[in-house]
Amino acid sequence: MKKYIVVIVALLVGVSVWAQNRAGQVPMFEPDPLWSQALPNKWVTGQVGGVAVDSHDNVWVFHRPATIPEGERGASLNPPASECCIPAPSVLEFAPDGHLIQAWGKPGPGYEWFKTEHGIFVDDKDNVWLSGSAKEDNQILKFTRDGKFLMQIGHAGKNKGSDDTENVGGPAGLFLHKKTNELYVADGYFNHRVVVFDADTGKFKRAWGAYGKKPDDSYKFPPRAQLIAGDPPPQFNNPVHAVLVSNDDLVYVADRTNNRLQVFRTDGTFVTEKPVAKNTLQQEGTVHNFAFSPDREQRFLYVLDGSNKAIRVLNRQTLETLTNIGGHAGHNAREFFHAHSFAVDSKGNLFIGEVNDGMRYYRYAFKGMRAVNSTQ
Repeated sequence: MKKYIVVIVALLVGVSVWAQNRAGQVPMFEPDPLWSQALPNKWVTGQVGGVAVDSHDNVWVFHRPATIPEGERGASLNPPASECCIPAPSVLEFAPDGHLIQAWGKPGPGYEWFKTEHGIFVDDKDNVWLSGSAKEDNQILKFTRDGKFLMQIGHAGKNKGSDDTENVGGPAGLFLHKKTNELYVADGYFNHRVVVFDADTGKFKRAWGAYGKKPDDSYKFPPRAQLIAGDPPPQFNNPVHAVLVSNDDLVYVADRTNNRLQVFRTDGTFVTEKPVAKNTLQQEGTVHNFAFSPDREQRFLYVLDGSNKAIRVLNRQTLETLTNIGGHAGHNAREFFHAHSFAVDSKGNLFIGEVNDGMRYYRYAFKGMRAVNSTQ
């Protein structure tokens, strides 16, 4: 009973902090490099495709064991080349204090595993949804929280493009809208759409492209400099990298390499768009991922800008950028490398995963509010 009282009090305190928000204030964060505790069993992780936070504030990390260099997994070689280390299973669950609760995730009977692990989402029933971003990763997998297989949507190597109602094409981001029990998919690395499935049956419901129009996989994007200088492109570029649905039923889509986000109603009706660091020439683009602040109004939209190594804090209603966090590349605290995935817990803490040579997952702790123009 005491445990539940402590949790309730902590949640109430968090709600109180957010309830005190006033115009002209933005959230403050500090890197928390000691949050995650050492993994057991000599385990090591590779590129972090996805990060999620569940309804218990447990943090889930979906990493890519195949990306771990030989020099960092010497104990797993035959014969062992060193005392450390061994690739961890692909799915890791951490408690709010950073200690590992469990790990699972690998090929098994009844489902097709991914070539490149990418997206993860944990719904309010503690089901774990996973996706992959390789060309042949045309499936989505659903598991219980302890790794029991439940359902597969699509089949590996079967994608027929953005008109396909059975398969996906390198799906990047996942979000389950519990009001309608629908799974929204940012689809993706090879398709050019948002696609929605029934979360119980996996049945196709609807799909749309940029501006709510029919996606056109034949559209040829101009060279990057010309693309940035010209009119807004009529199609989603690859990858369509993240999707979130707000409490007021707006769908936010990360059109990453077009340096923009677009907002829709849940039926696919276009509402608005917002360029983010529009003139960024780096090929990987700017809008990598999203998170909402945890207050009921979801007052702030956090945009993870991987190319510019920053988190953009936007007023969610106006999409005005209020402040930026970071903006410096590196491997140390206060520096972002290949920041890629993103999640927030009920207390407002941010969790970030890195790919390529980053291979990190870490927390930026929420530290209250400050005036917009003051220094963080």
